[in-house]
Amino acid sequence: MTDTQWSRFEVFLQDRPDGPHRNIGSVHAPDAEMAMMNARDVCVRRPTCYSLWVVPAEAVFAMTDQELQDNPRWFSTKVEEDPNPEKYIVFQKLSQRRSMAYVVYSGQVDATSPTQALGRAIEIYGDTKTYVWWVCPENAILQSQESDAPTMFDPAGSKTYRHPREYKVVKAMHEVKNDRRGKVDR
Repeated sequence: MTDTQWSRFEVFLQDRPDGPHRNIGSVHAPDAEMAMMNARDVCVRRPTCYSLWVVPAEAVFAMTDQELQDNPRWFSTKVEEDPNPEKYIVFQKLSQRRSMAYVVYSGQVDATSPTQALGRAIEIYGDTKTYVWWVCPENAILQSQESDAPTMFDPAGSKTYRHPREYKVVKAMHEVKNDRRGKVDR
């Protein structure tokens, strides 16, 4: 049987110009362009969005704090310096509290491999307790452009379904409950 799933893309949302990009979930798509459109449709309905990134899930190298503790020599191979390292984007999960975001953008490092990128990320950004580390090559990320923001994100702002107060669920549930009671009492 052949695989019928489209590729998975991780979605990162920035809710204000000075805020970090936060991972808020994933979408499936045949390519990065469609992933961007799916991410916009799925993830930008309620939160305010200034910028959106999508990255193929297979481009993300991830390790948990537990994995690092269980294998302290995970980064024991020496990597020769490459005169042309690539830029890797670093994300960290700094809290165990439940929230919409899973990992948050921390910065970037230059490296020749994902393993080396993670090692450098830990050296540079590892001064706080980190539960999960993610690194991915910057060139794997499809980023929305600032010039696209009005057409991509502004239309969602006028949609009433964005606001929980537009859903009359509580009132409807009371009516259903009262209606059922009325039928039982008859």
